[in-house]
Amino acid sequence: MSTSINRRTMLRLAAAAGTVGLSSGLAPAQAQGVTLRLSAPATPTDQRAIALTEIFGPAVKDFATFQPHWNATLFRQGTELEAIARNNLEMSITSPQELATLIPAWSIFTAGYLLRDADHQKKVFADTLMNDLKKTTEDRLGVKLLSVMYLGRRQVNLRSEKEIRTPADLAGVKLRMPNSEAWLFLGTALGANPLPLAFTEIYTALQTGAVDGQDNPLPTVRDSKFFEVTKQIVLTSHLVDQNYLAISKRVFDRFTPAQQATIQKAADDASEQARQRQLRLEVELEDFFKAQGLKVYTPDVEAFRKKVQADYLASKFAKDWPAGMVERINAVR
Repeated sequence: MSTSINRRTMLRLAAAAGTVGLSSGLAPAQAQGVTLRLSAPATPTDQRAIALTEIFGPAVKDFATFQPHWNATLFRQGTELEAIARNNLEMSITSPQELATLIPAWSIFTAGYLLRDADHQKKVFADTLMNDLKKTTEDRLGVKLLSVMYLGRRQVNLRSEKEIRTPADLAGVKLRMPNSEAWLFLGTALGANPLPLAFTEIYTALQTGAVDGQDNPLPTVRDSKFFEVTKQIVLTSHLVDQNYLAISKRVFDRFTPAQQATIQKAADDASEQARQRQLRLEVELEDFFKAQGLKVYTPDVEAFRKKVQADYLASKFAKDWPAGMVERINAVR
């Protein structure tokens, strides 16, 4: 399995996938008994994983078998969209950062300090301003985005005890980021030296000092036990992080309208349960980490916001953003 794919190859694969779906002659009634395999790097204790197992799977069991594979055990992180395009996978949990490597306009949702909170994130995804991006994703990649999943506010988690107040304090800090241009740019905008690394390798890298820190929402820090090998959490809240529950458009189109409605409701219900649990956990976990001996504090967030926003507006990413979309996102209430 290749771990990388260029945009031209991806679009060719998606086109081929669409051709296969159209030529297969499968009618909606023949969707009975479909296995929906989902591959994601999330842990089984992640709130998204729990909600999908508890809600999504049982909701679709009358006509499909939901078969999740966590910890990137089926496909490596970053290769899931390729697998869907090749008709080798039915579902995944993808991100704006991954989508932006193939459709640059998605990079607008990789920008720090754009979305205000979990409620704003949910309303933006449901707004008509998203229609063009969603349609483009279906047409070009053969991927349908069912719902937005709140991952949490990303915070900086470090091995060192050095106090971080402004972006200048992160100079030289080797901050792990996922391996995509959008993620690495965010690390640089924060003031750090970003290093690409798969999620499954973070714990060992922190333990050995291969990286100085990582950024993730607090529930992820707990679930993956990063607090065992770090000394502080800096509450930068630099990204209201989001994932999307994705399904192969070719597979989705095989289901009857009633089955599709059930899938959509199950996706929305699972995402909402995970969202509410994640929000509660974020509040509780600050005290948990302090009890584990970590220093947890809020830096000069305005200094971070000012630098990050300026860096994005001056970047090549902003040139790919649909005209007026930042203003439309800001207007969503």
